[in-house]
Amino acid sequence: MAKAKTIYECSTCGEQVPKWVGRCGGCGNWNTLIESVIGGDAPGLSAAPAEKHVANHRPAVPLTELGKRACEPLATGIDEFDRVLGGGLVAGSITLVGGEPGVGKSTLLTQVTASWAQRHSPALSVSAEESPQQVSGRFARLGLSGEDVHVGGDCNINGVLADIVGLRPGLAIIDSIQTVFDPDLSSAPGSVAQVRQCAHRLAIAAREYNCAVVLVGQVTKDGSLAGPRVLEHLVDSVLSFDGEREVGLRVLRALKHRFGPTGELGVFDMTSQGLVTVDDPSGRMLGDRQTDAAGSAVAVTVEGRRAVVLEVQGLLINSDIPNPRRSATGFDQKRMAMLLAVMQKQLGLSFAKFDAYLSVVGGLKITEPGADVAVCAALTSSIRDIVIPDDIIAIGEVGLAGELRSVAGLERRLAEAARLGFKRAIIPATDQDVDAPLQVIGAANLFQALTQLGLRQSVTVQNVA
Repeated sequence: MAKAKTIYECSTCGEQVPKWVGRCGGCGNWNTLIESVIGGDAPGLSAAPAEKHVANHRPAVPLTELGKRACEPLATGIDEFDRVLGGGLVAGSITLVGGEPGVGKSTLLTQVTASWAQRHSPALSVSAEESPQQVSGRFARLGLSGEDVHVGGDCNINGVLADIVGLRPGLAIIDSIQTVFDPDLSSAPGSVAQVRQCAHRLAIAAREYNCAVVLVGQVTKDGSLAGPRVLEHLVDSVLSFDGEREVGLRVLRALKHRFGPTGELGVFDMTSQGLVTVDDPSGRMLGDRQTDAAGSAVAVTVEGRRAVVLEVQGLLINSDIPNPRRSATGFDQKRMAMLLAVMQKQLGLSFAKFDAYLSVVGGLKITEPGADVAVCAALTSSIRDIVIPDDIIAIGEVGLAGELRSVAGLERRLAEAARLGFKRAIIPATDQDVDAPLQVIGAANLFQALTQLGLRQSVTVQNVA
């Protein structure tokens, strides 16, 4: 039998090297190599399968029969959670939920567990980070029924699988996968080998016993999921749960989903009674908006099938340092710097002596370019101290030449803005024939858009056709 040996495996990409180095050669990240122990004889090269494998072999099934066994999602009863997953959890699927510590992952999944047990079948909650008494206390604080909910506190994967086999739950929550370990591996819990092995065994059990398994994953300091990337490939769905602790708003997104579209957005409000679904995110975002303040513009972003109206605030103040500050909250800072460069080149505005701050109010993050015009309008409004009319929104992507480009889901954006009482919308000129419930104003470039927004005095015609 081959002797066990020590290797070093990258926690980001899974690259294996015989000795530790500071930088991974596979992905280029620093200090991501973790010690791991491997061993055992390699499998034989013969094409003939071993007898013990043939005995456990699952025969292939005709495709025509599989068509009759469609993967239908089962609603958990938490509306925003079900929205992100395209209707709910699929039996036999495995889902990974990631988020920063304290954001509310355990609270969300506690509510999902209680609701599932009431609606469908018994549920298993394995809290490897807490004692069963602590889990019971959380159920009590949230006022949830624990009927048909079983709590396990075993960190050993064999014990977790024994609970799944014995109880046959319809839902199993593992909080968290980094604390579960396989005693057959000598590496510590949370290592690349442990996380991969435990997740693989849970995925097999989920399909064999038709149980929906939800794994809680820790995140690194840069916000990405901890552990090897193969973990994300192994699961059926990857959900990201984030939000600012100071703001009660929490956002759930699907980064990967094999049973439906990705990009869906679920919005929750953290209260003393737990997470409450927010049915009207747009109204929540604009609830405290001051319509008479310079530096404020309204954008409409699309997340999955949902359009959300957001307030974008810009602030420019004089700076005495050689390299003025550029700070963005809820918006890509590099894209903000690009838009500042476009305005300087195409409109003749100079930001060299100004600190620039940009904020998407409410805690949401804009990840698509449809808010470019609103960002430019907010920054221009601030630098010239001119208030934008409160009944107008701005939609469109800004190119490097200052042109306005079409964005996806324009009809949904305009319908959502009209529902909230907006009367006018600045959109790219190529889309001005769209059927909309409010007045649309086409603009071919950024100069025309800012002029229509009432910022004529703040821009000059320079390098703009």
